[in-house]
Amino acid sequence: MKFKYFLITFFSLGGLVACISETQEGVTSSSQTTAGGSPSYIVDASWPKTMPNLWKIGGITGLAVDSNDNVWIYNRPNDITALELHAEVGDGECCVMPPSMIHIDRNGNVIGSFDAPQGHGMDVDSEGYVYLGTDTVRKYDPNTGEVVGEIARTPERENGARVGLPAWPPERFPGIGAGNGLGPIAGFINTQNRVRNPEAPAPDADQLARQASQQQARMEFRMKYPPETPMIVGGLEEIRIMEGLNEIFIADNYLGGRVLVFDFETLEFKRGWGAYGKPLAEISINDEDHAYTPGGAMAADFVGHLTLNVSDDGLVYAADRNGNRIHVTDLEGNFIDEFILAPLTGIGGSTGGVAFSPDPEQQHLYISDLTNNKIWFLDRATGEVIGELGRMGENAGEFYGLHMIDVDSDGNIYTGEVFSGERAQRFVPTTSERGQLIQQVYNLEY
Repeated sequence: MKFKYFLITFFSLGGLVACISETQEGVTSSSQTTAGGSPSYIVDASWPKTMPNLWKIGGITGLAVDSNDNVWIYNRPNDITALELHAEVGDGECCVMPPSMIHIDRNGNVIGSFDAPQGHGMDVDSEGYVYLGTDTVRKYDPNTGEVVGEIARTPERENGARVGLPAWPPERFPGIGAGNGLGPIAGFINTQNRVRNPEAPAPDADQLARQASQQQARMEFRMKYPPETPMIVGGLEEIRIMEGLNEIFIADNYLGGRVLVFDFETLEFKRGWGAYGKPLAEISINDEDHAYTPGGAMAADFVGHLTLNVSDDGLVYAADRNGNRIHVTDLEGNFIDEFILAPLTGIGGSTGGVAFSPDPEQQHLYISDLTNNKIWFLDRATGEVIGELGRMGENAGEFYGLHMIDVDSDGNIYTGEVFSGERAQRFVPTTSERGQLIQQVYNLEY
C-alpha cells in the first residue's frame, strides 16, 4: 500500500509538520496517526527552554524519558570548541562548559544536573538512578553524581585504549575546549570513498609491516577474549533497563556488536547473542564476516554501532546501524525477522535508535537515522516504512546528526543530535491538543 506524504514548512515561524496524509477540521483525538495510518508530528520549538548558567551543550550521546515523563540528556562537553566558550574568559557573553547530565521537565525547564565522564548510551530506572555507558555500564545516584554500581568489563581493550574512569572534569584551560578542538564532526568524515587519487602510492614495506602487526595483535586479543566473554569487552552503544523482567539489555561494540543481558539487581551476566540470534560463541572474529557494502548482501554478523530496545510483548529490536538493518528476536535471542532500511545508505548507516509508539500494541517503530537525518516510521509487525519525519538542516524540526530518540507516555518524540546539531528537540502529535494549538499559531498571517 502506498501513501502520499506532504511536508509543510511555515517559513514565518520556522515550524515543520511532517507525515501528514490527510488534514481534518476539528480533530480532538489524542491519536498519533492520521487517517492513512502514518504517525503525524509537528515540532514544538518551545522545548527545551534556553539552557541556564550560560551552558552550551555538546553532542547528545544518550537520551531517556524517565517515569515522570521528564527527559535526561547525556551530552559530550568535550565536543565544545573555544569559539563557544567566550564567557569563560570574559571576552564574550556566552558560553561555558555544561555538565554532561542534564535533567529537563515537560515544560522545558532544567530541573537537575550532575557531571560524569562523557560516554555513550544511557537509561533511567523507576527510582531515578541513571545508568551511563562509559567503558562499561555504571549506575549513578542523580542527587550526588556518585557511582553506586557497575557491570564488569575486561581489564583491557582491543586497541589498547584506557580502561576505567578518567579524571573528571578533564584538566583544561578556561575558554579552550577539552577535546581535540576540532568539534564533534572531526574523525567521522571519511572522504576515501569519494576522492580517489589514481596516482597515490601503494603501501610501502614499513606500512605493510605495521598493518600486519596490528592485525596480529587484534587476533591475539580476540583469542584471549572470545565472543562469548561474559562481560563488557568493547565500548558501550546502548542501555535498556527492563525492570519488569529484572534485566538490563546492553549493546557493546565488540566484534561489530553483541546483545548482552545482565541481571538488574546483581548486575551479573545472564546471556547474549549476535546477528540472526546466533550464540555469542558463534560470532566470527574475522573482520570479513562483519563487512557490508551499501546496497549489497547483508553481513553474516553485525557490522557496527548496534543499538536496541525491547517491546512490551517481549521482542528485542537490535538495530545494526552500519548494516542498515534491524534484527528482531525474542528475549532469549531466537531470531524472528530482519528489517532492511534504506540499504544504499553509506557511512554512518540508517538504523540508529529504536523507540516505540505509545499505543498499547506499540504498532509502530520510530527509528532515528544519523546519515539521512530523519525519523523513519515502520510498521512493527512487518517492518514496512509507513512514513518519515525531517531532513538535514538547522531549522526547527530538521536534524544535523540525528542520534538519539525516545517517546513519552503521551507520544511526544524527543531527539538528540550530534555533529553540529548538538541540540534536543521535541515533536508532538499533530492531533494532540498542543499539536493543534501549534498548527493554529503557525497558520497565522502577518
